[in-house]
Amino acid sequence: MIRLLLAFLALLLPSALAAQGVVSSADPRATQAGQEILRQGGSAADAAMAMMLALTVVEPQSSGIGGGGFFVHHDAATGLTDTVDGREKAPMAATPERFLRADGTPIPWPDRYPGGLSVGVPGNIRLMERVHARWGKLPWAALFQPAIRLADQGFEVTRPLAGISAWGVKQWEDFPEIARLYTDDGRPLRQGQRIRNPALADLLRDIAKDGPDAFYTGETAREIVEAVAEAPMNRADMTLADLAAYEAKDRPAVCSRYREYKLCGMGPPSSGATTVFQILGMLERFDMKALGKDSPEAWHLIAEAMMLAYADREKYLGDRDFVPVPVAGLLDPGYMAKRSKLIGRKTSLASYDAGTPPGAEPRTAAVQPDVPGTTHFVAVDGEGDVVSMTSTVEGPFGSQLVARGLVLNNELTDFTAAPELNGAPVANRVQPGKRPLSSMSPTIVYDADNRPILALGSAGGKRIIMHVAKTLIGVLDWGLPAEAAIALPNIYFAGEAVQVEAGTPLAERLPELARFGRTVIASDLGSKVNAVERTADGWRGAADPRGIGTSLEQ
Repeated sequence: MIRLLLAFLALLLPSALAAQGVVSSADPRATQAGQEILRQGGSAADAAMAMMLALTVVEPQSSGIGGGGFFVHHDAATGLTDTVDGREKAPMAATPERFLRADGTPIPWPDRYPGGLSVGVPGNIRLMERVHARWGKLPWAALFQPAIRLADQGFEVTRPLAGISAWGVKQWEDFPEIARLYTDDGRPLRQGQRIRNPALADLLRDIAKDGPDAFYTGETAREIVEAVAEAPMNRADMTLADLAAYEAKDRPAVCSRYREYKLCGMGPPSSGATTVFQILGMLERFDMKALGKDSPEAWHLIAEAMMLAYADREKYLGDRDFVPVPVAGLLDPGYMAKRSKLIGRKTSLASYDAGTPPGAEPRTAAVQPDVPGTTHFVAVDGEGDVVSMTSTVEGPFGSQLVARGLVLNNELTDFTAAPELNGAPVANRVQPGKRPLSSMSPTIVYDADNRPILALGSAGGKRIIMHVAKTLIGVLDWGLPAEAAIALPNIYFAGEAVQVEAGTPLAERLPELARFGRTVIASDLGSKVNAVERTADGWRGAADPRGIGTSLEQ
């Protein structure tokens, strides 16, 4: 009934309601695709899917339908928060020893990501199918048109794509197909140069016309399997049956309280919600507002909470379909308060060990490598539905393999290479049909009246968690507009050293931060955060000033 009333009002007052529609993504062409769909009467879910498809074309180094993603949705009519898991899966032939040498030691990451061994069964098209069936308003094929135009008619190379092309020139001697697409006859692409991808345009047309099965069966599935099986290196074992059997999954949203706010995000196999919310939960006893954004003590507290939360992440998080993950225990207020008591206002801990949350089984901690990548986009429509989605192919250009013009992911390198540590199984070890652990953190924030007020997420590998946590503190504690909160210095860690973003005011205060007892270094910690926020004048978009992302109103 509410939706019918809003639709009737939209006919009477189209400009008033349309002004509430906002989209934001990491590439201007994808943002324009989302805006185009909203203007056609599409839902926030429709706009998000159009952006995901457009990013497949214009940001192939970071995301696309050759990979997977996590989708978080707020339904204005019901007030419900739903999440959809489109994370890639290991082929059924994958074993825990997949990334081990003959002597049982892990294959170094640079040797295991290129080629077929790292490719997981892509999930984004099945995710899109589920999302469109539940929340879509426009016809399925309409969502593909902006991406098809970009692939067919061509698009200008951005600064990030040109930079990654220069990297690829040095890497692609054994990968001629991707070199043909993303170099200029062996030379790096130039910013502003126009390129096309007709094979990808044809693939998108097929899926638009014939639906998701045009991806997971038939010619496309055969070409994906062949690309993996005949890769120039690390040939592997994905089958047609693996692709045909893939399903995106509805997952219960993981929600937690921070001060007067409710925050909701993605549960396992994402570690995003649990780790972001743990960081905030450990900070809640401190008056972060009074300390303010320029206080070294505030950033020291953030760093301490970060180190403790990541210690829990490495020990307990994995695909919940395969290993028990104590989500409720990790976010238990008593447990977070206990962890928070470890944090000193003026001193750093000597070491950062995982705790024992309620309901946790004995577990071995293990760390997988960190590879920055990925993309994020957000949408709000005139009815008040909100979407926050993170999408990825993992590292730059994924596995370096291409099928029908499509970059295939290297997500299986998100598994921990060593299946055991100290004689005990690792939660994030490779297993057949399993989804690798992720740090993607699509998040929606609600006020005390349960109204959505902020939706955000980021790229950046395992740093995603900190980009999102920092932005949330900036908005919720320090009262900053979303774009100013995004622009705050990024913070992370290397071993037990704290990293702060080079070239920022915080990096100029390294001696003050070091007085808390921790080694502090300035590092390149770029990010791609995108957000929408509710203001007194309606919804407004925000994009990371470090990148080329944009936001547009309907």
